[in-house]
Amino acid sequence: MRNILAVCTKELYTYFVSPIAYFVIIVFSALSGFIFSVWLITYSGKIPGADVMQVVFGNLAIILLFFTPVLTMKLFAEERKSGTIELLLTSPITDAQVVLGKFLASWTLVLIMLGFTLLFPFLTSRFGPLDIGVLCSGYLGLILISSCFLAFGLLMSSMSKNQIVAALTSFGFFLTLWVIGILSNKSGFIGEMLSYLSFLDHYNDFARGVIKLNDVIYYLSFLCVCLFSTFKSIESSKWR
Repeated sequence: MRNILAVCTKELYTYFVSPIAYFVIIVFSALSGFIFSVWLITYSGKIPGADVMQVVFGNLAIILLFFTPVLTMKLFAEERKSGTIELLLTSPITDAQVVLGKFLASWTLVLIMLGFTLLFPFLTSRFGPLDIGVLCSGYLGLILISSCFLAFGLLMSSMSKNQIVAALTSFGFFLTLWVIGILSNKSGFIGEMLSYLSFLDHYNDFARGVIKLNDVIYYLSFLCVCLFSTFKSIESSKWR
């Protein structure tokens, strides 16, 4: 655990000594704040505060889809490009600790970003009662889906020396799994399969205040597969 925290601390330091962390946090907060303000001004007093937060949760997930590749694109790709990956992998820590430490650093930064959005429920409560269940499930959904975004982005970064390629590949994959739910209206096995693969279909229940075990299992399974694949990618790079 100490080695994981050491890698995490090092990556967090790298984030905050460069403009990346500040840029992402500021732009994410500005966009989410603008969207929240528009919905609050338009529908305050017309629909319950819980309904406003449901819409906000949906928009926050879309914004995270754009920003998480920026957080993960350099984690391994930059080290591959600069040649420091060999030094890291020959240090007295395991590959799994390196992967988990880097993931934990990006995950911590996302939690900081989401922490700024806690102001939204407070402001919404001024116009009507809030459903605590919707808030808890909504934030749980955001944490789970952003964890999946980060894990896949980390995998793409471990397989590329180019940060832009890693980011665009991650974004394209996320967008595909997001919009694939549109095609899930088809009946039969194909429709059910597309619905199960869709990030959006699994996330909608969280935004509505419903926590289903199969949705949690879907995100956790995706997260574990991506982290394990990243570990194998790093392990195999020692033999290249």
